[in-house]
Amino acid sequence: MFEELKTLQAKTGERQILSLFDDNNRARDFSVTALDMLFDYSKTNIDAETRDALLALVDRADVASRCEAMFSGQKINETEGRAVLHTALRNLDASVIVDGNDVMPGVRETLDRMATFADAVRKEEIKAPGGRAFTDVVNIGIGGSDLGPAMGVLALAPYADGPRCHFVSNVDGAHIHDTLKDLNAATTLVIVASKTFTTIETMTNAATARDWIASHCGSDVAGDHFAALSSNLDKTAEFGIDPARVFGFEDWVGGRYSIWGPIGLSLMLAIGPDDFREFLAGGAAMDAHFREAAGIENMPLMLALVGIWHNQLCGHATRAVLPYDQRLSRLPAYFQQLEMESNGKSVAMDGSQLDCNSGPIVWGEPGTNGQHAFYQLIHQGTRVVPCEFMVAAQGHERDLAHQHDLLLANCLAQSEALMRGRSLEEAKEKVAGKFAGAELERQASHRVFAGNRPSTTLIYPKLTPKMLGQIIALYEHRVFVEGVILGINSYDQWGVELGKELATALGPIVTGDESADSKDGSTKQLVAYIHAHKG
Repeated sequence: MFEELKTLQAKTGERQILSLFDDNNRARDFSVTALDMLFDYSKTNIDAETRDALLALVDRADVASRCEAMFSGQKINETEGRAVLHTALRNLDASVIVDGNDVMPGVRETLDRMATFADAVRKEEIKAPGGRAFTDVVNIGIGGSDLGPAMGVLALAPYADGPRCHFVSNVDGAHIHDTLKDLNAATTLVIVASKTFTTIETMTNAATARDWIASHCGSDVAGDHFAALSSNLDKTAEFGIDPARVFGFEDWVGGRYSIWGPIGLSLMLAIGPDDFREFLAGGAAMDAHFREAAGIENMPLMLALVGIWHNQLCGHATRAVLPYDQRLSRLPAYFQQLEMESNGKSVAMDGSQLDCNSGPIVWGEPGTNGQHAFYQLIHQGTRVVPCEFMVAAQGHERDLAHQHDLLLANCLAQSEALMRGRSLEEAKEKVAGKFAGAELERQASHRVFAGNRPSTTLIYPKLTPKMLGQIIALYEHRVFVEGVILGINSYDQWGVELGKELATALGPIVTGDESADSKDGSTKQLVAYIHAHKG
């Protein structure tokens, strides 16, 4: 599949990226502008010949028809026999047919119910049983039921004028304890996010929250402090939640793609229904761009091809997502799940083993914090880490514009430094007045930067609800394109199942109700240690 590209990579691998800028049009020609966003991939070793070969992959994989199959509701999640329609949650105008039925009336009805509920809570028309307004919302979920809304609420903090939102995901009791300990149970609304209402971590935390509400407010009214994001009405009723406060979603929405629907209720409560619809509009705008833009003008497509080039062709196993925005501090973790759960596969659609690497390891932190931590390895380590910078041209704090200018300068400087590097001769000039002879050589060698390290930059005017929607949808479609080219199913996640099964079996062994004799020696030793030290 990659033969021609492997030849090109071998031929150009040692070429200096900086030399490509001898062409004065390099930056313009190797960038994509769309929806007020600029994606600059000119600081990579991709040239016109390489880009053409990458685009040929798109044609061979028939990405266009696969794209239309997804948007039209065909069951492209073949291992589970499901459609993949997170896009329908933000495409509120057209019809989408699944199994002969238009799903959009149900999508619109649920969105309207969410908006009515969120408005009523925000306007204090829906109150806690004691008659006081809900001041705090605790969203209990895990994976996509947590990462999306937790990231979104933080990202859109300038637009948050509703109740304060908190998030609990880890089954570690410390998480829910530390979240609830400073809240007033009488004015707290708890959202339990679990499609099946059986997710063990979520339901364990939900039971703890219910006990906390009951102990402070009375068990007879505890259910009135809850809402549920679930499709299991029997289980939610059993828990004591009014059906009017249950918001369900279909099996064609995967957890890591679910922020656009009911899983986004906490975000809607924070920023309000109008701004939430702006968020949806941003995602829909990127959907339209992805479907309509051709070749090098298609931003998700080119983002994906850059990723394929760096991972599958250059052999760079990791990808650093580096938002220069403190409010996007949870975005790398969000993209980590989006990409690694989607494309962390070793088997192709037909069941055969992949003959190349699948998705990359995704990680990152916001700038400028990372500069004082892991950028050392990025600049001078032995492994090349492609970096994906993102930054807004303006911040929200007008009186702190000078700090945003400093942030921008740092972001631009890092991508330039990764490309340019610093030679031994330049390093010697830096320290020539302090050292001489062999010591000069030794000291200068520690100050050499290899350079020629690739990066991309996504820049946009300001982080608004609509812009956040565009950014998330951009990366969703990037994952889709990479998955299609690799021939894998980006929409199942069987890799999370085995650990869950074994944890269920180990539960009674850890508590001592069952013997560990059937387990391996390591597990038996660890269980014995736990029993000896539980106190």
